[in-house]
Amino acid sequence: MRILLAEDQAMVRGALASLITLSSPHQIIEAADGDAALKLLKTDSFDLLLTDIEMPGRSGLELAAWLQQQKSPTKVVVITTFGRSGYIKRALDCGVSGFLLKDAPVSDLLSALDKVMAGKRVIDSELALLALGETDPLNDKERRALRLAGEGKSTAEIAGILFIAEGTVRNYLSEAMAKLNAANRIDAARIAQQKGWL
Repeated sequence: MRILLAEDQAMVRGALASLITLSSPHQIIEAADGDAALKLLKTDSFDLLLTDIEMPGRSGLELAAWLQQQKSPTKVVVITTFGRSGYIKRALDCGVSGFLLKDAPVSDLLSALDKVMAGKRVIDSELALLALGETDPLNDKERRALRLAGEGKSTAEIAGILFIAEGTVRNYLSEAMAKLNAANRIDAARIAQQKGWL
């Protein structure tokens, strides 16, 4: 099985790659962030994407959504430190086949990879219950603008990164602030981050 491992923390990425290859004869290709992973997904074929959620560039959920849009046969398993309801719901909406916390035993991860490749969906039962929580009010455009604002980017910088007008950025951020009942863009980003909507 060819696995693309997308994880921005080098030590975690190296440890995961070693543990998986020691336990089974899978081929692991590593990507240090979401943008690097997307380049590999566009130029190569993989049986499975094993990805973190929060990474520089594209998030793991954005990678899953891209694969879904491409109608790719690549399966997706998300591993994360955070079991936020918004993450889980968005992951399910993107067709993710597995969702595990990083503190799960390695045996659980290996078992999950095998089950996912056999066509099953593997989501920790407690995490599945969290997915029944609040509904994410943000659309993708608002989410991307808010994520960049939360990183401290100015309206002009966000406009440049997203290739849209500054006025459009202001509209997206205003809509997000209104939906989240936030005092400002930083407050909105904090609220959305806590709920797993970014």
